[in-house]
Amino acid sequence: MPSVSAKVRVLVVDDEPFNLEIIREYLDAPGFELTMAHDGIEAWALLEDVEREFDLLVLDRMMPRLDGMEVLRRVQRTPRLRGLPVIMQTAAATPDQVREGLEAGARYYLTKPYEPDALLAIIKSALDEARRTREIQLQVDDMRRAMCAVTRAEFEFATLQQATELSTLASLAAPQPDNIVMGLSELLINAVEHGNLGITYAEKSRLRMEDRWQEEVERRLQLPQNAGKRARLTVERSATEVRFTVSDEGRGFDYTRYLDFDPERAFDPNGRGIAMARQLSFTRLDYIGSGNVVSAAVDVQ
Repeated sequence: MPSVSAKVRVLVVDDEPFNLEIIREYLDAPGFELTMAHDGIEAWALLEDVEREFDLLVLDRMMPRLDGMEVLRRVQRTPRLRGLPVIMQTAAATPDQVREGLEAGARYYLTKPYEPDALLAIIKSALDEARRTREIQLQVDDMRRAMCAVTRAEFEFATLQQATELSTLASLAAPQPDNIVMGLSELLINAVEHGNLGITYAEKSRLRMEDRWQEEVERRLQLPQNAGKRARLTVERSATEVRFTVSDEGRGFDYTRYLDFDPERAFDPNGRGIAMARQLSFTRLDYIGSGNVVSAAVDVQ
C-alpha cells in the first residue's frame, strides 16, 4: 500500500475506449496514477510484470480474448497478486454473475453506468480494506510465537483500533492465522460499530458513501451513553479446534440476512464481512440468541 503522500496506482481494464476515458475523467486527481488496459490479455501482461505494482484493479467483466473473470482467477492463483483489491464493473449483472464475481475474489461490484461519487466511495472502501489487511499481516509474525501456548484467554475492547489489534493477536492462536484474521476482524468491528454504537447497515452505507464512517464511529464513542460499553472476545483452544466467541452490549440484529452473499447488496460499499468470514475464515460460524453473540471455530487438525 502506498504511503500517504504516494499516488494510488490503479490498473483500469475495459475493452471500450469510451469507458476508459470516463474513468480517467472520474479519477482525474493528483492522488491517482492510472494505467489503462484495453482487454484481459493486455491487463494480465501488466499484472505479470514483476517490475510493476498496482494498488487497485478496476476490471471489466465482459471482454474479448480474455474476460474479467479469467483475469480475476489468475490474480487469485498468483501469491504476489492475491491481496490486490479488485472492483468488478459490468454493464449488466444477474444475481448469479454477481455472486460468482464476489466468490472469485471481487470484493466490490459496480454496474455501468455509475456516478463519480459511487466509484470514489467504492475505491476508498477497497483501499481502506487493503491497507487494513496489510497492517494486520505485518504484525502477525511478531506475535505468533507468544500465542502458541494459549488455551483460554478473555479480552475486552471498545474502539476500532483495539478491535483490529486484538483480531491480529487472537488469530495467532489458530494454526493458520492468515486465513482467519480478516474474518475475526470483521466480527470484532461489527461488535463495536453495529453492536455497541448502534450504527445500522443503512447508516454505514450512507456514511461510507460520504466518507464519514470512521468519523461517526469516533463521535459515537464519545457519547455519554456509550462511554462504558465494552465488547468481549474469548479464545479457547482444545485438541480439535480453536473457538472465538465475540459478544457486545447491543440488542442484536437479523444476522440471517448476512450469512450468505446477497447479490442485491453487492453494489453497496459494505455488507460482505460476515459472509466472507463464514465462507473463507472459519470452519463454523454461529450466532447465538438475538445476534449479539457469535461463535466462530477453526479446526486444529
